[in-house]
Amino acid sequence: AASGPRLPVGCAEPYRSMAAAGAAAAASLVQYVVLRGDLARPPLSWPLGAVGAQGCHAALAAAHAHRQHPDTQAYLELGGAMRTVVLEAPDEASLTVLAETLKQHSIDHEVWTEQPDNMATCLALRPYPKEQVHQHLKKLKLLK
Repeated sequence: AASGPRLPVGCAEPYRSMAAAGAAAAASLVQYVVLRGDLARPPLSWPLGAVGAQGCHAALAAAHAHRQHPDTQAYLELGGAMRTVVLEAPDEASLTVLAETLKQHSIDHEVWTEQPDNMATCLALRPYPKEQVHQHLKKLKLLK
């Protein structure tokens, strides 16, 4: 038996299907994180943990900055079912170009700039349905 308020016979089904549709929509949300691949390679040769931290900083910054957006709220409600895709930008210049492209298309994102170096290391989008943003990211490869 379902918990929650009892609805008149015949009224519950539309609400169940709306709830299922909302859950399905939330499940299609993805947070994209784009890290600079050159950080881990010579001459920079950052440790893996330091590179990973950049992605964490950017993802949290994007979620926090856009915490009132319904997609962000739905994504965070997913808990262990959240989907995150980590992509690679070759270098700082390509990360900057991507950030400008996202800005031109009004795609919410945050660029993480490491201090005191003032170096853009990563960017993260707020959670989006994949189909809304994939076209701007499809040229990037998964981070390896």
